[in-house]
Amino acid sequence: MISIKSSEDIETLAQAGKLLGEILDTLVQETVVGMTGSKLDAHAQEMMKKKGAIPVFLGYGNPPYPASICVSVNEQVVHGIPNDTPFQEGDVVTIDAGLSLNGLIVDSARTVGVGVLDPEHARLIDVTKRALAAGIAQAIPGNHVGDISHAVQLLVEGEGFEVVRALVGHGVGYALHEDPQVPNFGTAGKGPLLKEGMVIAIEPMVTIGSPDVETAEDGWSIIAVSGQPAAQQEHTVAITGQGPRILT
Repeated sequence: MISIKSSEDIETLAQAGKLLGEILDTLVQETVVGMTGSKLDAHAQEMMKKKGAIPVFLGYGNPPYPASICVSVNEQVVHGIPNDTPFQEGDVVTIDAGLSLNGLIVDSARTVGVGVLDPEHARLIDVTKRALAAGIAQAIPGNHVGDISHAVQLLVEGEGFEVVRALVGHGVGYALHEDPQVPNFGTAGKGPLLKEGMVIAIEPMVTIGSPDVETAEDGWSIIAVSGQPAAQQEHTVAITGQGPRILT
């Protein structure tokens, strides 16, 4: 069932989203040669705790997720478990984080390059950012989820990349994953109707060469079967009468 958030809920989510955005800003700045995912995770947890926020990824699922953020490197698309391997020049790193503040949950992710990138990998990140913007632009009352999905797919595939089809965006707010599912491919005008008060996480996941993915032996990391770097960009967005409101 799709939940509708009150105006008070959305303001609380906006406070949580502002905090999450600030945390991600810091983590992105720290994503340099020699940094590790484990250090980013420890700092993220410290920043959340300092502000009274709860890292909602920690302990989530089965097996329980063992960290506060996801750090996915190169061919890891999403759900990479932070480790002690130092980032190297040219790595493509995705940082995905979710937190609960005053009982409500937001979710956001960014992909960044370490040092100087291969031009195609830099273009991958840029296209993924633009795909997120294209999807958000369709997040208005009266549209359908398929309008978001189609906009993302059209932009990504028009640039010669692929959208992952095995994973989707989702509703968020009262729980980390709520209805509706928000795929990154689909038909305009189809899917659930977007209504004022809905809050969704829109998250293009983009690959090179093939949309196919597989789960690693750790039970969490999702790997691009092409072996090429992947990118993800995600915002929590409220559907409002004044247009899409980016909360993160």
